[in-house]
Parts: sequence; C-alpha cells; structure tokens
Amino acid sequence: MTAGDFDFAHSEQAAKSRRDKATALARFLWERGIDSEELLELTDATRRKLARAADISPPSTMETWTIAAELVDSKCAWALANPNHPAAKPKHADEKIMWVKPPITPWT
Repeated sequence: MTAGDFDFAHSEQAAKSRRDKATALARFLWERGIDSEELLELTDATRRKLARAADISPPSTMETWTIAAELVDSKCAWALANPNHPAAKPKHADEKIMWVKPPITPWT
C-alpha cells in the first residue's frame, strides 16, 4: 500500500475523531432536550447550523450524526434510571425550540 492508497475515512484515527465529534454533539443536543428522533428528522442545513452553534465543524457524513443520536439515547436511558441525579435534567431545554419546532395546533 502506498501513501496515496491510505483510506483515512476508514482508519482507527478517523473512527476516534467521529466518536469524539459525536460525543460533543450529543452533549450539546442533550443539554437542549433534543432527542435522537428529533435530531434525525432535522434537515441537513439545520444539523449543520446546530453543529456550528456547538462550536463544532459540521460532520461531513450522516454516520457521525447517527452515533450522536445513539449517545443521546443512552443518556436519556441513564436519565430515566437516575431521575434525581443533577445531570439527569437538560440545563438549556428552553433552547430546544430554536432547533425543533413544536407542531402547530390548527384553530378549530
């Protein structure tokens, strides 16, 4: 294998970088009360803006977002099992509406 044949995207270093970025994104998401389903339903443009708001370079693939979603699910499960722990409540849940718009109830 020559230096030109090296596939960084599938190296251990790339996997660690993806995991680190996903962890940082998951923390940002959790603190805003955004769950994995909501994250994965966001548009690519909104996810890029969200990453920038977290001071993270937006991931170039969906793989990193999927890992972040899994980490958020893990944190949600942990929070349900530890409801009295101070870390079981998002600190910036009021910012969720900036990213995830609630459905509009039609007038009747």
